Amino acid sequence: MTIVRKDSIRIYRATPGQLELLEELQRRASLANPGDRKALLEHPDAISLPLEQLLHGRVLVANSGNVTVGFAVVLAPVGYNSELDGLFVEPNAWRKGIGQSLVSACGELAKSEGARTLIVIANPHATAFYTSCGFLSEHQVNTPFGPAQYMRFQL
Repeated sequence: MTIVRKDSIRIYRATPGQLELLEELQRRASLANPGDRKALLEHPDAISLPLEQLLHGRVLVANSGNVTVGFAVVLAPVGYNSELDGLFVEPNAWRKGIGQSLVSACGELAKSEGARTLIVIANPHATAFYTSCGFLSEHQVNTPFGPAQYMRFQL
C-alpha cells in the first residue's frame, strides 16, 4: 500500500527493519509534548512498537522526500471497529498536515478491511487534533497515564 499525498508526503506500510527508527521517532514526538514528558520519563518502557504490528502490516509510515516524518498504527477490525493505536509525527514537522494524512490513510486501510468506524483513545492534549480530523468524543476512559477520551470517526 503506497499512497501519494499532497505536499510530497508518501505513506506506505512499514517494514520490520524500521522498528528502531520508528521507536526513536516515537520517543522524540512523545517527549516533545509537555503533557507526556513526566510520565514517559518515569516509564520509558511505554515507548515501544510491537514487532508483530510491523510484521502484520499494521504500521503506516509517512515520508517527506527521503525523510521519515511520522507513523501511525491501525489495528485490524474487531467487529466493525478498527483502532488507531498510535500516531507520532516528528516535532519539527508538526502542524504540516502529516498527522491528518496518516489518519486518513489509516481510515482507508480500516475501511478496506471492513471497518465502519475508526476509534482512538486520545490523551487530553490530542483531543483537539482528533476533533479537527472529524472524530467525536464519546466518553472518558482511564489509562495507565491518566484520563483520556474515547473518540470515534465514521468511515
